[in-house]
Amino acid sequence: MQTTRPVFLTLWQIKMPLTAIVSILHRISGIAMVVSIPVAAFLFHLALSSQDGYAAAVAFYDSWYIWPLRMFVFWGLLHHLIAGIRHLFMDYDFWLEREQSRVTAKVTLTTAVSLLILLLALGALS
Repeated sequence: MQTTRPVFLTLWQIKMPLTAIVSILHRISGIAMVVSIPVAAFLFHLALSSQDGYAAAVAFYDSWYIWPLRMFVFWGLLHHLIAGIRHLFMDYDFWLEREQSRVTAKVTLTTAVSLLILLLALGALS
């Protein structure tokens, strides 16, 4: 059977709508949080083991090369929370129209980044 549908398998050239990007980032942020759980548990165990363990955990946590990973996980937490709320509203038939969905996707992206910057400015993530 012959189909007339175009086959376009170059994934890097496909232009994804913003709503799809927000949905994919929601999944990525969830994976980032799950992957960070064993690391956080290990650091928690290390910090509670002894004074030297606490010093080692703090030194690791405050190192310059871990800072971008921490910011990624904090962004992931914020993005996942906001996108999850957006998805809950969409499950109850709110914001399903194309323009409303685009607006809420923009709000989700900007709010997560803005909250991350605000928390950094307030020193809450140091």
